[in-house]
Amino acid sequence: MSRFWKLSDAQRAHIVSLRIALVVIASVCAGLGYGWWSAPRDLTIHVPPDLRSGSTRKWWDIPPESVYTFGFYIFQQMNRWPTNGEDDYDRNLFQLSSYLTPSCKAYLQSDFELRRNSGELRKRVRGVYEIPGRGYGDDPTYRVQQLSISEWTVNLDITADEYLGGERVKRALARYPLHIIKQDFDAEKNPFGMAWDCYSGTPQRIDLNPDELPKPAQAGGK
Repeated sequence: MSRFWKLSDAQRAHIVSLRIALVVIASVCAGLGYGWWSAPRDLTIHVPPDLRSGSTRKWWDIPPESVYTFGFYIFQQMNRWPTNGEDDYDRNLFQLSSYLTPSCKAYLQSDFELRRNSGELRKRVRGVYEIPGRGYGDDPTYRVQQLSISEWTVNLDITADEYLGGERVKRALARYPLHIIKQDFDAEKNPFGMAWDCYSGTPQRIDLNPDELPKPAQAGGK
């Protein structure tokens, strides 16, 4: 009789061990399922624009040419007023808010209000563009300076033309040291994974000879 009790106890112990094993396997599967579900569905890979030669990069690394392109694009769009600076500047702040840090947005909002109150925006048309011969390809090491793994200074040499009633009323040539940071908050609204954090220093005026100046842009043009 004791022999049957021993067999019964052994079977019960085996069943308990199987149940424990099932619980462990179920827990592991649940963990794997959660990891798969929470994994990112999209990864932004920054590839240098010149694809004539091979390129090997870490997926999280952002090359300097991409940083420069982002900085110039956002800066140019923010300062593009095609019809009326009072409306266009305010609209740009709203549309580009996903590409700005909160502190930079507050700074630009204050700049907008100051310019509006002083009458600098009313019916103004504005456009900015690179000074010829002073783009990224002319001096890439200086144009993008890496401060850390996730922040850079982008030095833009920019011409800004402003028009009022079809007549050019202002032309400013300046160097803007943009502060760009890595920011992966919302890939749907900001696929670049970067944000403009205003300036690393004070913009500096640039003096050029008349022959070096770019031709005037047409008021209201693209």
